[in-house]
Order: sequence, then C-alpha cells, then structure tokens
Amino acid sequence: MDTWRDRRLGGSDISTGALGLGCWAIGGPWQDRDGNPLGWGAVDDDESVAAVRRALDLGITFFDTADTYGAGHSERVLGRALRGRRSEAVIATKWGNVFDERTKTLTGSDDSPGHVRRALLASLERLGTDYVDLYQLHLSDTPPERALALRETCEDLVQEGLVRGYAWSTDDPRRAALFADGTNCLAVQHAANVLQDAPELFALCAARGLTSVNRSPLAMGLLAKAAGAGSGAGAGDIRAVPPAWLTWYGPGGVPAPDWARRVAAVREVLTSGGRTLAQGALAWLWARSPRTLPIPGFRSVAQVEENAGALEHGPLEENLMKEIQVLLGA
Repeated sequence: MDTWRDRRLGGSDISTGALGLGCWAIGGPWQDRDGNPLGWGAVDDDESVAAVRRALDLGITFFDTADTYGAGHSERVLGRALRGRRSEAVIATKWGNVFDERTKTLTGSDDSPGHVRRALLASLERLGTDYVDLYQLHLSDTPPERALALRETCEDLVQEGLVRGYAWSTDDPRRAALFADGTNCLAVQHAANVLQDAPELFALCAARGLTSVNRSPLAMGLLAKAAGAGSGAGAGDIRAVPPAWLTWYGPGGVPAPDWARRVAAVREVLTSGGRTLAQGALAWLWARSPRTLPIPGFRSVAQVEENAGALEHGPLEENLMKEIQVLLGA
C-alpha cells in the first residue's frame, strides 16, 4: 500500500484505512442472565447513524460489530447507517454468543459448526447485506479441536461468497495461530493498547501476514478521559458493574487506581504535539506495528471526529515510544 494510512486485510484485496470503529457501544443496553449490564448505557440511534455516516465521509471504512452487541441492535443500527453506502464499508461481525433479542439478554454460547451458518444468516438480515467482509469467532476460549471444525466451516462460507475472510477474536497466540493456518484467515482481533502490549500477537500477525485488529485501544475509555476524571459510567454501563476481566475500572465505573496512575505517567507524552489523549493512544498503536487496525468505540459524531483527527498526526515518533517504555517500566 502507498502510505502508513492504508491497510489490506491479511493477504486479501480488501482495502481499508489504518483506523476502524468498534460498534459495541451503539448497540445500547443489554444484560447477562443475572441482570448485569453488558452494554455502555443508553444511546441515541439517530446520533449513531449520523456518526457512522460521518466516519465514512472522513475516510473511515472499517466497522467492527458482533451479533450479540445490544442483542442484535448494533448490527441493525449499522445496517441502517450503511443503507445505500454498503460498497464504501468493510463490515466485520462476530458469532458464538447466544442471546434473546426481545429481552436483550445474553443466554449462553454455541461453538458448534451448525451454529455458524445460522448466526451468519441472522447477522446478514440485521445488517441488510448479502455478505460480511470479516467473520470472527467471538469465543476466546473455544477448545482447539472444536476450533478446527469452525475454521473449515468458515472456509466453506468463503467459497459460498457469504464471507470474504475470517478471524478469531482471542488473546491466546496459540489459538490465533490455529486459525491463521486457514487459507482465508485474514486477521486476529486482540486486546492491545499503550497500557497493555501484546508482543506475541503482534509477532504472529507479522509472521503470518495478518491484520492486527485492536480492541480496547483506549482501554474502554480510560485513555480518553480528561485528567482527574472520575466515574463516567451511568446506568446500564458495563463499567459501572465491571466483570472480573474488566480490570481498568472499579465499582461505579471509577478508574482503578493502578491503571489511573499509569495513564497519568504517560499522559504528557501522549498529548504532545497537539494530540488529545485518545489520539496519542491511537498513535502508539500505529507506531507499534504497521499491521495495526485499532477500533475505538463511539456513541457520537464528536467522538468519531476526535478519533479521525488522530490520522492527521500519524504514528507516535520513535523517541516518544522509547520514553513511554521507560515511564511504564516496560
């Protein structure tokens, strides 16, 4: 590709930019079987649609969602936003979770090969499209022997033209490598940000020619908060009642002290050169690997515009990357 801003998904001819958007938040409220929130609180669907369309206008074309976000609602909103503009977008969605769309409740999971096709056809209907560009396994801990069968099912879906490529959303390099052996595996989706590096997964993507799709690039908002900000989590926000894996926040959505200290340590470096904190965090990922494709979340046009503004600054300079390493003791 011509510039650092350009990406192709894996070895395919699917072109996208260096920045995508994560569509978890625009799914609105949903919950687990115990009533704990799994979304980011209430949303305005009209604002979400306007934000997606603004992203397209700014050259952001990669949109990452999942069937379970908002129990189907995220896919429906994204489909509405892309109506008439589908050809401009690269859609990534995920399968593996089972949910009740009526009650907006996560009810379980299903890693059987038979479920893949059912889930995909339902996603296509909600998205209002006849194909998905990147189809991703959403269950990070599926046993390898079961994952092999899922990989082969994904290959079948590629041959049928229902998906253009596939990936696994997992932080386990061994599992990611298993999917990477598939002919049409194009990416790995994994957690990565300036506070939590992922050297093994970055190395895997480099060795296999895969795109590194980075979830939690802003540490679920921690790297987008103003200095000294406290709780930003309201009713229906997963950060207010954080599950065990969500270590960045404590009860009520207050940033966990250890993580808040790390943000404070690197804030000045990340905001140098006129960048906002969020823009600096995205710039760190672009400097970390030329294969990165961060997918920050959004709920408003303003958030999309701020994230897009990071593209004007480009990757973080090498001296600043080294300074951050020292500050974090890496």
